[in-house]
Amino acid sequence: MEDDSERYFECEEDKLRDECGVVGIYLNKGKTQEASPDSENRAATLAYFGLYALQHRGQDSAGIAVSDGSDIKMHKAMGTCAEVFNKENLTSLPGHIACGHVRYATAGSQCLENAQPMLQKSKLGPIAVAHNGQLVNYEQLREMLEDSGCTFLSSSDTEVIVKLIAKSFKKGLERSLTDTIQVIKGSFALVVMTEKCLIGARDPNGIRPLCLGQVDDGWVLASESCAIDAVNGTFVRDIQPGEIVIINDDGVLSFEFGEHTSKRTCIFEYVYFARPDSEIDGIPVTEARVRMGRCLARETSVPADVVIGVPDSGISAAQGYALEAGIPFASGIIKNKYIGRTFIAPTQKERENMVFVKLNAVRSVVGGKRVVVIDDSIVRGTTSRRLVQILRRAGATEVHFRVSSPPVKFPCYFGINTPTRGELISSSHNEDEICKEIGADSLAFISAEGMMEACRECNPKSYGFCKGCFTGEYPMSVPGELNGKRL
Repeated sequence: MEDDSERYFECEEDKLRDECGVVGIYLNKGKTQEASPDSENRAATLAYFGLYALQHRGQDSAGIAVSDGSDIKMHKAMGTCAEVFNKENLTSLPGHIACGHVRYATAGSQCLENAQPMLQKSKLGPIAVAHNGQLVNYEQLREMLEDSGCTFLSSSDTEVIVKLIAKSFKKGLERSLTDTIQVIKGSFALVVMTEKCLIGARDPNGIRPLCLGQVDDGWVLASESCAIDAVNGTFVRDIQPGEIVIINDDGVLSFEFGEHTSKRTCIFEYVYFARPDSEIDGIPVTEARVRMGRCLARETSVPADVVIGVPDSGISAAQGYALEAGIPFASGIIKNKYIGRTFIAPTQKERENMVFVKLNAVRSVVGGKRVVVIDDSIVRGTTSRRLVQILRRAGATEVHFRVSSPPVKFPCYFGINTPTRGELISSSHNEDEICKEIGADSLAFISAEGMMEACRECNPKSYGFCKGCFTGEYPMSVPGELNGKRL
């Protein structure tokens, strides 16, 4: 009998993937009961709405842990929010504090043991942790904890974090958090929950985003501001790099840990990962993408009849390109929004042609025309090649491929599921070779400086971005090999 796992192909574009989204809810118990006496599960419901808004950051598993002040209950499972949660299991999570997580798993780690939040029970009380990011010293820390008698149920670096916090919990909450955060290295946006309070923390470089919002009866922590909007909250501010916030009925207590370092927000949040309606570190995502498109046109203009964008994150950049170049913009590629993350593809040829199922060109828009197509990135090149085929099949006379990020040449070590360097087409091919490989009439990428300047134009106070996947220069030292990813 054929193994079913071989019959299902992950229906994803050839893109880099962020691994997680986190949400935290803290409701003032008295105010919540006063506002709605029947809202015992309001914190869980708000966390669910927030996670739904962050679904783009992870579709493999979802989970919510809730505290009622004396105990923590949790529900998590493999799948999307709609698959994991229903009215019954949300009702079974009463409490006024919640910690939620959606996850995109790396290869070989799609299992419930790695789903989050992760819950650790101890004599001093339970702790739940949701983590977006990746630790570069995970192996060393895990080995140290195992030598001291800890056992692990997962292969996730988040379990290392929760065990480190629990190990020093007897020193007090602030001290255990500070001790843990000073020993872990890498990227992290953390939401931590005890029976009594909610904590948020962001790594000293601010690589992964985390922000604070307010609802009528409490507070919200989330990876992106769109999740605060989804719970009808008000955005307050971004959590700063190297900051810890502790939220309880007294409000929000903030303190810094460790030494000051330069902010290095992941530039790919603005290029691709974040939802268009989010704002991260004072930079509106859609505006940044439009400005990237404008810069791309200034740097790489070509005579054409129409500009189109690859859904979804290529659309804003295409609109910017069209405005700057004075060429009409049109919706020339349609995305099948109903196709799931997987569909049956029994043969290799069908798996290779999956992009024809997901994307299709509008013949009346591109037929007989010189087309500029804007995408946010090229990773392996397979989707780009088939996009060119789709456009030519629809009658485009010329296809000029433009990319609103520089060539991706290096792996990411900070929470993005990146192919090995050998699989990144730009690591071994120059621009002309890639152009020939994908079958375009011309190909050009935005410059690294142009991409960063587009972000700075949105917020002159913004500074510092992690661009290691483009340059190989990272904000901290990384091992030569991590989880099979080679430099």
